[in-house]
Amino acid sequence: MNNIFDTHAHYADRAFDEDRFELLDKLPEMGVKYVMLASSSVEDTAENAAIAQKYGYIYAASGVHPESVDENPENYLDIVRETALNSPKIKAIGEIGLDYHYDGYSREKQLKLFEEQLILAKELDLPVIVHSRDACEDTLNMLKKHRPKGVVHCFSGSAETAKEIIKLGMYIGFTGVLTFKNAKKALKALEEVPLDKLLLETDCPYMAPVPFRGKRCDSSMIAYTAAAAAEIKGIDTQEIIDITCENGKRFYGI
Repeated sequence: MNNIFDTHAHYADRAFDEDRFELLDKLPEMGVKYVMLASSSVEDTAENAAIAQKYGYIYAASGVHPESVDENPENYLDIVRETALNSPKIKAIGEIGLDYHYDGYSREKQLKLFEEQLILAKELDLPVIVHSRDACEDTLNMLKKHRPKGVVHCFSGSAETAKEIIKLGMYIGFTGVLTFKNAKKALKALEEVPLDKLLLETDCPYMAPVPFRGKRCDSSMIAYTAAAAAEIKGIDTQEIIDITCENGKRFYGI
């Protein structure tokens, strides 16, 4: 496979500390044409911006993940804004959103963090990369309120939720979950996503597709996710890779 656009990756993650640049040097030879680095914190944002500056095929987002809500400096929004303004390789705000999976993070603080960054994205005219886990209702309400350009990444919701997101004009991103045995819900949701609103991603180093499940993921593995998506859509694997690459370029303004 070639022409792969991994629209959501985390190469600043510690899982890549031993061979990060060796791997990034090789990915283009493995069919990877573009990568978008999603950020989780202000520190992560700075590292991602530096990686994107080093590699022509890599781009980055500036933003703070809901699980970083308690570690945020008070001036985080200024840092996110300045990083986005000062690096031409920053193409989005993210990943931002809500995560109610664990009880340790204040929902009120998460909602404030999410809304502030949605407003910033509108100010900068940038799309958002949205994380939503066990927070479907609040996420949808916030998206309906602000109506950003954006993608809900690593989609885990229902087919009905996918329809609501598409109605907002947003994209939906799918990971290696499509290849899992228990992927019925994700596959049903995929059926509702028009090809022109579909993005593929790894969320690496997480979510490695079968047959690599449980191992460290990287962008070259999208071919397996694409094959699962292509079967649902009734088209060729390379065709869906080409379509989602063009979607990613259009979405991120590349």
